[in-house]
Amino acid sequence: MSGHTEPLVSVLTPVYNGALYLKECIDSVLAQSYSNWDYTIVNNRSTDGTAEIAEQYAAKDKRIRVHHNTEFLDIIGNHNKAFSLISPESKYCKVVSADDWLLPEFLRRTVDLGEANPSIGLVCSYQLSGGEGQWYVRTDGLPYHNTVVPGREIARAHLLGQLDVLGNPTSNLYRCDLVRASKAFYPNSTAEADISACFESLRASDFGFVHQVLSYERIHPVRITTTSKAMNAYASSKIGDLREYGRFFLTPEESDRRLKELLDNYYEFLAITAVNLRGSKKFWSYHKERLRALGSSLNGFRLAKGVAAKLLDLALNPKQTVEKVMRRAKAAN
Repeated sequence: MSGHTEPLVSVLTPVYNGALYLKECIDSVLAQSYSNWDYTIVNNRSTDGTAEIAEQYAAKDKRIRVHHNTEFLDIIGNHNKAFSLISPESKYCKVVSADDWLLPEFLRRTVDLGEANPSIGLVCSYQLSGGEGQWYVRTDGLPYHNTVVPGREIARAHLLGQLDVLGNPTSNLYRCDLVRASKAFYPNSTAEADISACFESLRASDFGFVHQVLSYERIHPVRITTTSKAMNAYASSKIGDLREYGRFFLTPEESDRRLKELLDNYYEFLAITAVNLRGSKKFWSYHKERLRALGSSLNGFRLAKGVAAKLLDLALNPKQTVEKVMRRAKAAN
């Protein structure tokens, strides 16, 4: 097929102060073997060299344009602003974070799968994640022969904790009619709203997966993903998604059982944090607010019970306790 007959893909990079890695990101889009794309960089009032870098590339390639926000938006607001700027002619939409990049075959492989299977609304692939000496592959676990899976099946497996293949924006390709179906494609204000958007999409479409590493996610201290992991924001987001989307994909019994599992895991994490004296005032305020947003509150009795259980475990396993102390001391040095 020629570039004129292949569907247009709108590539988006919402960015705030991303000058350090932005060139690599843009170069990875320019290096795509698939050529029928346009690229919008949404500069969220950056104070570093982001705007200058983006404008330099836009001056050299007419497929690239830069949108400068007139007011600062939070990260989810900036993504939704970017989604609102996709071209009317685009059939697919692709987000690439400013500190990530795409391998050259990303658009070709994901678009080909979507075109061969019109029921697909969301295409994912393996993703290499890493930085500072740690590397791993994300979104694995789906059997190799499964390239098209009913949306309900994938959503159920994810909600029940059986699979984790929905990826993140840089590893996903979205069908544009699903993006345009709502005013805000990311439907809530949490840092994990991209997963919620996947559940929304899977209500009306199937899931496609390319069994190939097609993107790279850079892990570094200032990344929002790093912050989410440090705060364990994923724990409360899983509960929120279960309460919002479990009614579409799970039976009431399955939802209740899974909710109990997630809350047990959540309080175990909070108890471990309390025992290790790692939780700052900001940490506890965050989790109190997240629980409030989920229609609950921090259960002091349940937390105290978890702390007591952890302290008893430490007392009954002195060798493990000493080893943990030594590991922490080594890490601190």
